[in-house]
This record gives sequence, C-alpha cells and structure tokens, in this order.
Amino acid sequence: MAGLAIVQVGTPVLRERAQNVAVSRMSSPEFAALCEAMVETMREAPGVGLAAPQVGLGLRMFVMEDKPEYVANLTPEENAERERDAVPLRIFVNPALTPIGDAKVGFFEGCLSVEGYVGYVQRYAEVEVTGLDEKGQPQTMRARGWPARILQHEFDHLEGTLYIDRMLTRSFSESDLFKAVYGNKSIAEIRELLGVQT
Repeated sequence: MAGLAIVQVGTPVLRERAQNVAVSRMSSPEFAALCEAMVETMREAPGVGLAAPQVGLGLRMFVMEDKPEYVANLTPEENAERERDAVPLRIFVNPALTPIGDAKVGFFEGCLSVEGYVGYVQRYAEVEVTGLDEKGQPQTMRARGWPARILQHEFDHLEGTLYIDRMLTRSFSESDLFKAVYGNKSIAEIRELLGVQT
C-alpha cells in the first residue's frame, strides 16, 4: 500500500465519529500495510500526526511523530514556550483521551486536511491517552505541551472535530501570512495582538 491521499475539509468522513477497529483485524497483513501507509503519508506531507479519517477511513486510529529535526528549527525560547520535545513514532488504535488538570494553553496549529491555513486553539496543557498499539497491545502515553496538543488534535479527528471548530475565529490565517505577522513573536505578544488573555 503506497502513500495515501489526504482528504480536505468538506469531505464527509472528517465530520463523522470514527468506528473502533476490530481487534481481530489488527493481526492482518492489510492492517499492518495500512499502518505503514499512514506513517509514510504523514512523513511525506510532512506532518506530526495523521488520523485515519484524514485518509478517508472512518477508523479510530492515528499516527504521530515529531522528529528531532522539526524541533531543531525552533529557537530555545520558542521551544521553551511551546514545551516541544521530539516524539518517536507512536500508533494509537481505539484510543481514549483524558485531560490532566484544568490548565489550558493556546497557540496556532494547522492541519493537513485544512491545507494552507492555521488558527489559534486552546488545548489542555497535559493529557493522557490510552489505547492499543499497532499490534493490539495496550499502551498509555502521558504528555504535556506540544505533544499533548498533537494528541488532542488527532483525537479530535476521531470525533469528527477539526481545529477550526475550536479556534479563535479571528485568528484564522493563511499560513504564509501567519509567518509574516506572528513568525518571530512570543506567545505573549501573539496573545496581545489577538486580544486574548490565555
């Protein structure tokens, strides 16, 4: 199975609650090929996460990976503000997500299914995700900062939710314009420009 086509906003599967993957299906060569194709598609995009609905499949699974070279592009100050650490490849099947505490943080995020745009989104600062790995084994991941944002973004896809549903609507911006306007600014400066407190 080669790289998959990423569907764009307006495609019905992006607005449907995805269905659990049958555990019996997870030992099949077809499922292994799907996992491999999703990882390949995410890396080719490139992105840091990809959920099955984004490739037209209403299944409760996603892949995520934040490579060291992506993190290396940030200044130390940007990295500290975002709490962004490299994340090795993880595949979650039939996940459940639980916020840890009430603290939230806001920042811009984009989506491979809303190509070319970004928006400012509040997310829980820390979450825990439980589910199965690609071999059907139980796993848990607790994360804060940027990895927690990725987990929440991908989990939303399984619920039929896109970041544009959660964003501060006046922050919605074309990606290159976002870089020009906000690119070298701290999160505090960005919040001030947007007129938001958190």
